[in-house]
Amino acid sequence: MKLNIQNETSRLRAVVLGTAESNGPIPTIDEAYDPKSIEHIKAGTYPKDSDMVKEMEAVAEVFKKYDVTVYRPKSIKDYNQIFSRDIAFVIEDKLIKANILPDREGEYQAIQHVIDQIDKNKVIILPEECHVEGGDVMPWNDYIFIGTYSGEDYPDYITARTNMDAVIAIQELFPHKTVKAFELRKSNTDPKENALHLDCCFQPIGKDKAIIHKNGFLVESEYQWLVDFFDKENIFEITKEEMYNMNSNVFSISEDVIISEQNFTRLNTWLRENGFTVEEVPYAEIAKQEGLLRCSTMPLIRD
Repeated sequence: MKLNIQNETSRLRAVVLGTAESNGPIPTIDEAYDPKSIEHIKAGTYPKDSDMVKEMEAVAEVFKKYDVTVYRPKSIKDYNQIFSRDIAFVIEDKLIKANILPDREGEYQAIQHVIDQIDKNKVIILPEECHVEGGDVMPWNDYIFIGTYSGEDYPDYITARTNMDAVIAIQELFPHKTVKAFELRKSNTDPKENALHLDCCFQPIGKDKAIIHKNGFLVESEYQWLVDFFDKENIFEITKEEMYNMNSNVFSISEDVIISEQNFTRLNTWLRENGFTVEEVPYAEIAKQEGLLRCSTMPLIRD
């Protein structure tokens, strides 16, 4: 398999879509990785496997419609394997293994059948001190946008997933690209004040547009850089409530086709007004774990 990912929106040809077949029992609060999951555990509204399987199958159907090759992880009993974006990501022709939370190592092993099809020299394992998850990494042509958190209290945040060591390592891997890091707002307790990954508060769409939430960024000038880069009239600003519901976490099949959650009424209307074809799917149960469409997909090949 020859990998090729230059940006977020070129025509998709091959992708890894996670699986919800055997998520296991509802985690305890201590076992949860993010404040939104904790909120639903406490409320007794944590999603059921059967509902999440249906949601993911709806996405698989959209991929089928657009003739995209879909790979699925091997299912591990009682193990959360929904968010395939976290475990690895592709930039250009390289697959970079994410140094994720140790409890999640099995998720990477479950896509070994995909990795075996890639040239071994193109599979990159970063040094141990580099923490990174794919939700924080966005190739955008000559740029690579990366969400990070560099506060001294980094170890205290289970929601801080990508550190500056990883940003530097990625810059060294792709010296011809401009790597731009953005400090994200983190909270272990309040999902409305937590940008778990960069794609939870920002995502480029189309050729020159973006979805963004200002409060997800800790440094206003970094947020402003993105607004200036894409141009204010090309940006869809989402509210705190919309960020909480993961409105920035849609997924592009091409520059003009976007998979979006069916309840994102304001966003989906704007997308259609701006010439996008919107493929609406139900994904509200998966959203309860602070991840949505981009989180559960890992693109391998785009034109």
